[in-house]
Amino acid sequence: MSTMQHQDNHEHDQMLSIEEAATFLRVPVATMRYWRYCGDGPHSFRLGRHVRYWHTDLVLWRSDQDQRPGDPQAMRR
Repeated sequence: MSTMQHQDNHEHDQMLSIEEAATFLRVPVATMRYWRYCGDGPHSFRLGRHVRYWHTDLVLWRSDQDQRPGDPQAMRR
């Protein structure tokens, strides 16, 4: 099943709450909620009533932000 594959990909990964993810990305929790509402931001999932993030997904998302074509910082490099 695809669910089992997804679990195997994160076997040694750390699961973070929305508060922990916000702290890691250095943004307010409200920003994390807004990104989730808009469908932007890092991949998240629900575990029961709780929103969770895989640490690896946050790292990959953050590195992707440095490589966005419309980013003025990326154009200066």
